[in-house]
Amino acid sequence: MRVPSVPVPVPVPVPVAARRTALACALAVSLLSVSPSALADAPTARTAAGSLVLIGGALEEDNARVYGEIIKRAGGRDARIGVITAASVPESQDPHADDPERCSNSACNGAYYADVFERHGAADAQWIPLDLDHVANADSDAVVAQVESMTGFFFGGGDQYRYVTTLLRGDAHRDSKVLAAIRAKLARGAVVAGSSAGAQIASGPDMVSGGESYDALRDGSAPGYFDDPTRLGYLPEGGFGFLGSGLIDTHTGAYGREGRALRLAADTGHDRVYALEENTALVVDRPGSDREHLGVLGPNGVAVLDPRDARAHDSADGWSLRRARYSYLTDGDRYDARSWTPRVHPSKQPLSPVGTTPVPVNSDVFHSAANPDGTPYAFRSTARALASTRAQNSATATTYESGPRFAVTFTKGRGFAAFTGDGADVRTLLSLRVDIAPR
Repeated sequence: MRVPSVPVPVPVPVPVAARRTALACALAVSLLSVSPSALADAPTARTAAGSLVLIGGALEEDNARVYGEIIKRAGGRDARIGVITAASVPESQDPHADDPERCSNSACNGAYYADVFERHGAADAQWIPLDLDHVANADSDAVVAQVESMTGFFFGGGDQYRYVTTLLRGDAHRDSKVLAAIRAKLARGAVVAGSSAGAQIASGPDMVSGGESYDALRDGSAPGYFDDPTRLGYLPEGGFGFLGSGLIDTHTGAYGREGRALRLAADTGHDRVYALEENTALVVDRPGSDREHLGVLGPNGVAVLDPRDARAHDSADGWSLRRARYSYLTDGDRYDARSWTPRVHPSKQPLSPVGTTPVPVNSDVFHSAANPDGTPYAFRSTARALASTRAQNSATATTYESGPRFAVTFTKGRGFAAFTGDGADVRTLLSLRVDIAPR
């Protein structure tokens, strides 16, 4: 989640073609098999023993299942959670710092999360005193000792570039002592969790730094961090590199970020995006290892965007993308990253559509901020409506903005399947084709 921030330096661009070649070698695998060495050189390989719990933002304080999962993985009743909120503004930049009812800075946000974790059963939860006012603490031996006493970590939301500034030494992009200690704890079996920017910072190369879907489709992406929140930017060196098997995006359905995620993947040569939705976690066991498995926990879902077979094209009319795939996994579903295999929870049943109602018209597929009547999760809604009807094999939705207006076409085809949890409503979707083109 982007919040107002102080000016920060823009990273130096690196050739996209070189990254694309390297990433293609590291990440391209077939649908049913994978080269044994495909992920061997991924920066997350050393984190194989631990786990990640990555939430797409807006984590509600009564979400006992997600908080409970983090606590369980941190030792249950003995869990000691280190809370890092360096993505928030520091106290010096918060005009309401002295008002406990209105404050929104790193210290008061850290206290909030520490309290929530203890109310959910953690033995102890402590704010790790890191933010833009305390950058030096990232190399403090005392703070490292505090980190060493923890069994799990939670990174709060805000602006992920502040994590780069505080824990990765900014442009140097090297681990501070505190980050090195957290990385070592993860490798030894600790859990690292995060919400919104705290999930985004787990990314490897080409971490998204901002942008809106329509502007991304129209203008493309560029390396850097931009004051214009609509401009699609990314950091070539990435975040902490805890999860390397795909790009990460957050607040996906609520903010309509499917378009920007697909554009960034196409521009940077990535073959997969984990598009996380709000108040819902992507749980990753043994990240970076040849046994990396992922699961979904929560009321919404995680979209796996797959552009392996997609082809992007620029023309005078605008940018287009053909043959991307969209899978939408929900509570209890699992995913094998190496084999690209989703495993639908056995409680869900294949959906046999019986309805003949046409898919409703959707003229704001990416929930534009410019549309006062826009609806969150519009992309997902059209996909599910198509899965629910036997009257159509494809449906087209459009962007709210024009100049050009983009059309998104969803198509049932080879490999497509839908699943329900109650026999009627669509929950999980597998391998729905997505094409994007100017109209």
